[in-house]
Amino acid sequence: MQIIYTLLVTFFAGMGAGLGTGFAGMSAAAVISPMLITFLGMDPYMAVGIALSSDVLASAVSAYTYHKNKNLDIRNGLIMMASVLLFTVVGSYVASLVPSTTMGGFSVFMTFLLGIKFIVRPVMTTKEAMQGVSAQKRAIQSIICGVIIGFICGFIGAGGGMMMLLILTSVLGYELKTAVGTSVFIMTFTALTGAVSHFAIGGAPDWTVWFLCVLFTLLWARIAAVFANKTDAKTLNRATGVVLVVLGVVIMGFKLLA
Repeated sequence: MQIIYTLLVTFFAGMGAGLGTGFAGMSAAAVISPMLITFLGMDPYMAVGIALSSDVLASAVSAYTYHKNKNLDIRNGLIMMASVLLFTVVGSYVASLVPSTTMGGFSVFMTFLLGIKFIVRPVMTTKEAMQGVSAQKRAIQSIICGVIIGFICGFIGAGGGMMMLLILTSVLGYELKTAVGTSVFIMTFTALTGAVSHFAIGGAPDWTVWFLCVLFTLLWARIAAVFANKTDAKTLNRATGVVLVVLGVVIMGFKLLA
């Protein structure tokens, strides 16, 4: 019975994480961690490690799907990734100097609000409008936004995917598909860095739970990414919004149960 229970928990955790990743470039850690902690009684540090490693393949396969459909800005993605990684470390250091704050709920609430934003005010920017910005200006914007995202992620400890999607669409004026494609591309590397450091410090995970989470997250991320790239902008905005609102409500529920 225990293996069936584990299978069900990891299936729904992977489904939520995969849909969030494929549709919105959301970090799998936001969904998988609270589910593993709440329903399997897992150590929080190890749960985050498993969630981050699930994120690596899911984000990579999503990024490949978006790239294949020409919805990925690799050049500026690499520039932003460098500043995100650097300032995540800076944010973590600053956070260690200030009194502990309960800001973990920030990213969950932001997921919910961002979902409503996509439903009420969809991102209808076109690729033509995106290409109207000069390469130099876009590169500078990518560095500045990467600094902001990295610092907030390091300071709060969560919300990287959501911050990236919000800034790429609202500040940098990216078309939604390109924003998600670029976000999952960056998340592939940030999740890999996080997963390796977690397992190096905390030791090996429960391999059964790890394998099931990776498998189910990968499967649902692939399904979501294929659907997202085939649909029109308005439908994608609504689908992304609904996924984010539902995930936001469910994760808030898990946090109350924990």
